[in-house]
Amino acid sequence: MNSLLERITIEPGKAGGRPCIRGLRVRVQDVLEMLAAGMTSAEVLAEYPYLEADDIRAALAYATAAVADTAVVAA
Repeated sequence: MNSLLERITIEPGKAGGRPCIRGLRVRVQDVLEMLAAGMTSAEVLAEYPYLEADDIRAALAYATAAVADTAVVAA
């Protein structure tokens, strides 16, 4: 899971300092909201063609770590 979490970046000047995917302006929250709304991973990837399947898994891994109260260190 650690290699997936390396895809999550937090930059103070980008997206209000919220966790993003690989330095892009796609927040982890955006991906999670799409999945929660019922979109499939394939639909998310079609909506954001510059994302990769591992980016979606990284967002889920980040959420899992956050809920588990695990220390998460972003790249």
